[in-house]
Amino acid sequence: MTRLDLGIPRYRAPKSSLPETDGRPDVPGLIDRFGRVARDLRVSVTEKCSLRCTYCMPEGGLPAIPRDELLTAAEIARLVGIGARDLGIREVRFTGGEPLMRADLAEIIGRSADAAPGIDISLTTNGVGLEHRVHELVAAGLARINVSLDTVDRTHFAALTRRDRLPAVLAGIRAAHLAGLTPLKINAVLMRETLAGAADLLAWSIETGSRLRFIEQMPLDADQAWVRVQMVDARELLDTLSARFVLTEIGRDDPSAPAEEWLVDGGPATLGIIASVTRSFCAECDRTRITAEGTVRSCLFGDDETDLRGLLRSGADDAELARFWRAAMWGKQAGHGIDSAGFVRPERSMGAIGG
Repeated sequence: MTRLDLGIPRYRAPKSSLPETDGRPDVPGLIDRFGRVARDLRVSVTEKCSLRCTYCMPEGGLPAIPRDELLTAAEIARLVGIGARDLGIREVRFTGGEPLMRADLAEIIGRSADAAPGIDISLTTNGVGLEHRVHELVAAGLARINVSLDTVDRTHFAALTRRDRLPAVLAGIRAAHLAGLTPLKINAVLMRETLAGAADLLAWSIETGSRLRFIEQMPLDADQAWVRVQMVDARELLDTLSARFVLTEIGRDDPSAPAEEWLVDGGPATLGIIASVTRSFCAECDRTRITAEGTVRSCLFGDDETDLRGLLRSGADDAELARFWRAAMWGKQAGHGIDSAGFVRPERSMGAIGG
C-alpha cells in the first residue's frame, strides 16, 4: 500500500505560490468567497495514534511522518499567535492522530497560551494515557477537552478500535473530571455496529456528568470503506434513543456550532448530534485547519493545502505568513458535497488533517 493510498499525499504548494485572491476584500480576518469567517483553529500535532479505529485508521496505522516534517512546539505557538493577533482566531483545538502521542504536548499548549494570551485552548483525545498527563496539561493552559468514545461495551470497543483499552479511556475521563475539565464532551461516531449500544452510552454519559455528542460518520476513513447507504444517520439514531428517552429539540446556541442539541427527559442533561452528512452546516463553518506537517487546509474535504512550514523555516515574517493563510482560506469550497453526483472523497484521511 502506498503512502497516497493511506491518505497522506505528498503534495506541497510551493512557498512562493500565493493562492488566488482576486476579489478578496482588504480585511484582516480569514474570510472566504462565501462570506464565512474562520475563527476556530484546529491544529493536528501528529498522525500517530494509540488506537486503530476502523472509521479512521488502517489496521497497521498511517505511515510515519518524519519528525523533522512535523511542526515544532515553537512553530505551532507562533502560528497560534499570528492567528489570534492578526487573523481573528478566538479558539484553538489540538487534535491528531492522537495528540497525547506528542511527548511535548504540554509545551505546545504552554507556548500557545503565552503566544495568544486569553485564547480558549482545547484538546480532542481518545483518552488513553490522559490520567497520567492531565494535570500538566491543565497547568500549561488547557481549558476544555473532548474524548472520543463510541461505546462503553468493552468487547465492542476492542473490535472497533482494534485495541482492548476501554479501561484506560475511562480512567482518563475520570481524571479529566477530577482535574476540572468540565463540561467534558464525549464524541461518538455513529456506526452500525454500535447503534444498539447508543442508549447505554447516553445513560453512562448522563451518570458521569459528561456531554455526549454523536457524529455522523463521514468518508474520511483511510481504508475507504465508507458507503453512504450503509451509514447511520441522525434520524435513525433519534428513533433508537427515543425508545428509552424523551428527547426535546432545542437547536443550536451558536449558528456556527456543529452540534444540534436535545434535552434528555426534560433536562438538565442534553444530547448533541453532529449530522455532518444529512444536516450539513457547511454554510456556517468557521474553521481553519493546520495539518501535522504545517499546511493550511481550508476544508476537511478540500485537498488544496498551502504550505506554512516552508515559510516558517525560510525566514518569513509574521505578515507574510498571515498573507498566505488569508489567501488559503479565501479559496475555501462551499461545502463537502457528499450527496452530489460528482462527489470525490479527499485524498487525506482524518489521521493528520486536524479534524
